[in-house]
Amino acid sequence: MDLTVEKLAKMIDHTVLKPETTTAKIKQLCEEATIYNFAAVCINPVHVPYAVELLQDTSVKVCAVIGFPLGATTPEVKSCETKDVVHAGAHEVDMVINIGALRDENYDLVKRDIESVIDASGDAHVKVILETGFLTDDQKRKACLICKEAGADFVKTSTGFGPMGATPHDVRLMRETVGPDMGVKAAGGIKTFKDAVRLIDAGADRLGTSSGVAIVEDFRWAQYSDSWMVPDKPCWTCPSRMANMAKQPKEVYKWYKERCLTCPDKEHNIFND
Repeated sequence: MDLTVEKLAKMIDHTVLKPETTTAKIKQLCEEATIYNFAAVCINPVHVPYAVELLQDTSVKVCAVIGFPLGATTPEVKSCETKDVVHAGAHEVDMVINIGALRDENYDLVKRDIESVIDASGDAHVKVILETGFLTDDQKRKACLICKEAGADFVKTSTGFGPMGATPHDVRLMRETVGPDMGVKAAGGIKTFKDAVRLIDAGADRLGTSSGVAIVEDFRWAQYSDSWMVPDKPCWTCPSRMANMAKQPKEVYKWYKERCLTCPDKEHNIFND
């Protein structure tokens, strides 16, 4: 992997999406993004005008989330929200897919929902959040294909508010589905350089994280080797490590359980207890 500090920084969307976020936190976020030259700051719509003001003389983009974090608003509402943040100066929007419609196989509504945001986005890039922790692999593939057909710029794993964050398995599946020319953003639970480099190796070209500073600082002293790819114990990709399975639909929980039972690393498997 040909990775430098500069390249890594330009893959990071420096993120603060908590509801209690203050303007002081947004100022800190933007200052850090400027110092480290991150790709973007990812924030809630209410903070967009202030972030645009703070970042106007920098290369850091402003990304706003749409229909966040549930994705359960109508296409018309998501369109209106998109127009509002783009008018305020946002360069990118990260929208949450209609998760229920996807699981209902109401693919026309899923596509219309995405297209409503794309149509309202102007020159802003559109990333579509699948919230992979609610989906099986087949549903993830279908969602990726719909996003690609609708004309989205990126597919994205998670909001960080769902039952799972980003895993190399999901990133690899998404990259294989959309091909080399569409963006794949990994987000949710990315805390360390080890997390970051494994997701990049799996095919991510953007990372959404609130730990961007720590990740870049870790990379400054880390000597890259294949040891970064060696799984931790317990298996770091397993849902038993990083999922809140109580939030998952019953059939998705069962799907992950079956997958976990086939894992060769039996020592940590919660389903074998």
